[in-house]
Amino acid sequence: HWLALACDLAADCPPSETAFSVGAVVVAEDGTELARGHSREAGDPVVHAEEAALAKLDPADPRLATATVYTSLEPCTHRASRPKPCARLILDAGVRRVVTAWREPDTFVTAADGSGALAAQGVSVVVLPEYEERAKAPNRHLRG
Repeated sequence: HWLALACDLAADCPPSETAFSVGAVVVAEDGTELARGHSREAGDPVVHAEEAALAKLDPADPRLATATVYTSLEPCTHRASRPKPCARLILDAGVRRVVTAWREPDTFVTAADGSGALAAQGVSVVVLPEYEERAKAPNRHLRG
């Protein structure tokens, strides 16, 4: 349900030729939605989905330590538009579980591995490939 919602949020992104359309939902351990976001939300041309969702939460919220970030594309590890990539923002927030639909292709960043970077820091990363096509749909314009 939550990963499907993240994929649906990606469809709300204004299209871009230089960035993926991504949706993200932060969910508490008890199943309560804490926040949601999508790429280029609220007119910010460089905001990423995970960044937009996490920015809506108090960094001291104790629920973050047991929350899950559901994101249609694995969190970025390299970023030119902001000082911190989304994988670092997730780690800094204390989130220990990420569920994603699609591993980042080499479209904009070579050898992207947000899942590996998070896992190396003890974050549980689950990839659900059955959602991959749904996550790719709002990004079809990027693959010629």
